[in-house]
Amino acid sequence: MADILFACWEKKEWKGESKMRKYKSNGELETVICNACGKKMAVKNGIAREGVLRIDHVWDYFSEKDGEVHHLDICEECYDNLMRTLRLPAEIEETVEFM
Repeated sequence: MADILFACWEKKEWKGESKMRKYKSNGELETVICNACGKKMAVKNGIAREGVLRIDHVWDYFSEKDGEVHHLDICEECYDNLMRTLRLPAEIEETVEFM
């Protein structure tokens, strides 16, 4: 599995933004950057204008990361690449109403 890596997930030195999300002084979202490839995603009026997977995960007691909360954003292209590497596919369901 480890040899099934793709270009946007290669380990490389990052010289870009230090945070994947930036907010204006009024709290409005200004910038979203993919944690995998570094792509700066389109944001307009505080709303991401392209596909982005937002992960906010609280690690629990049985984890080596107990007490840590991890936040990351993944662009749609990197998400699709990640899905191709999984042994079992993600469970996907259609939504009736978009919010």
